[in-house]
Amino acid sequence: MAGITNIGFRTLCREQGGGLFVSEMITSRALVERVPLTFQMIRFGPHESPRSIQLYGVDPAIIGKAARMIAEEDLADHIDLNFGCPVPKVTRRGGGSALPYKRNLLRAILREAVAGAGPLPVTMKMRMGIDEDHLTYVEAGRIAVEEGLAAVALHARTARQHYGGTAHWDAIKRLKDAVPEIPVLGNGDIWSADDALRMVAETGCDGVVIGRGCLGRPWLFRDLDLAFEGSSERTRPALGEVGAMMLRHAELLCEVIGSERHGLADFRKHVGWYLKGFVVGAETRRALTSVAGLSEMAERVAELDSAQPWPDEADGPRGKSGERSKVSLPHNWLDDPDDMTIPGAGAEDSTSGG
Repeated sequence: MAGITNIGFRTLCREQGGGLFVSEMITSRALVERVPLTFQMIRFGPHESPRSIQLYGVDPAIIGKAARMIAEEDLADHIDLNFGCPVPKVTRRGGGSALPYKRNLLRAILREAVAGAGPLPVTMKMRMGIDEDHLTYVEAGRIAVEEGLAAVALHARTARQHYGGTAHWDAIKRLKDAVPEIPVLGNGDIWSADDALRMVAETGCDGVVIGRGCLGRPWLFRDLDLAFEGSSERTRPALGEVGAMMLRHAELLCEVIGSERHGLADFRKHVGWYLKGFVVGAETRRALTSVAGLSEMAERVAELDSAQPWPDEADGPRGKSGERSKVSLPHNWLDDPDDMTIPGAGAEDSTSGG
């Protein structure tokens, strides 16, 4: 998730439980051009293993070069290709969740990525399609198998749904039935470990991908470990424990960014997610988003009602929501799904992070 899954947040999540923790979206062109900010974004901690880079691109040749660079320079242990992003600035350029509609271009990208990655596993995440009239996930899954991908993940929404409505878990089951040769991972509306168990039971998927479900809930990965081991134990922290997690998260961001001021500024967006459902006044929330240093952050956290129990209102959706009236696409994008024309140079700029 752009702006979220930096090394600080990944470290925090790893402290809670196991899993494969993927970097923010990295533009293949930016990587090939060695843009300094992109290289900062693909830093990994000393205990991060396996190291996973999420790669975005629209040009087979450039993605192939980026994959080869990752393998030859030992930049990561795994490459995950992003064909799921529904953000208009990405889809209007033919990238993200718009790209699988161009099936031959998708095939060329996957072929070059696998060839460039050599021994490294390549996976991809996708959506069901552009909208209900242009579903692509089953054909894209078959292409992934044919081109040697190690696994596929499906966010069971269309690009038009964006992050609104309900994820269509039945699509995950259809993809699993259509792609038996490689693991199929499910994504969408997993807000708790019990949601993950239910998805696996209903769809037969081989695993789950967590996105918005971990916003303000890094302990979800602990719960997932317990759930898949058969334990009914779940983490329902009191407000004091949540406050301590917030402080730890802020400390990690300050350490990674190298500045308390900038680290705390980056943490602001997380405050509302952590406090969702708790009875915390507006003034306290404002204070937590305007602290000038970690010592002040610790003081504000200490002022929280530490004994306040986990509320039922804390469960459920967090982060972006809402559907789109239409998907922004390049001119005439839907005219010919077999068209191999690579989107223009502006489709993939030198800025990573989505």
